[in-house]
Amino acid sequence: MALTKQERRYRIKKRIRKIVSGTAERPRLNVFRSNKQIYAQLIDDLSGKTLMAVSSINKDFAGTEGTKIEIAAIIGKAIAEKALAAGISAVVFDRNGYLYHGRVKQLAEAAREGGLKF
Repeated sequence: MALTKQERRYRIKKRIRKIVSGTAERPRLNVFRSNKQIYAQLIDDLSGKTLMAVSSINKDFAGTEGTKIEIAAIIGKAIAEKALAAGISAVVFDRNGYLYHGRVKQLAEAAREGGLKF
C-alpha cells in the first residue's frame, strides 16, 4: 500500500531529526509551511525551548502583499534579524520533511542573506 503525503513527510522528518539537533549556541532553524502561512522557529533542543519564532500570521506581517514565495523571503530575513539581534549567527537548518524547494528554499536563502550561517 502506498504512503500518503503526510506519512512520507513524517518518515523523512524522523530521518532528518535523528541527525539534526540544536543547541543554545547553534539552534535549530525549524520551518513549517501550511497551505497559506509559513512559520520559522529557532529551537534549543538541549533545553527543549523555542528561542524565537516568526510567522506570516504575526501582526507585523499580516498585511503583507505578495506571493507566498515573496512572503517566505520576508520571514527568512525577519528571523535572521531577530537572531542576530539576540547574538545568534550560526544555526542548523531543519526543513521538517519538506523538499528543499519553493518556499522552504526561499526562506533559507533569505535567512542566509540576512546574515545567518548554515
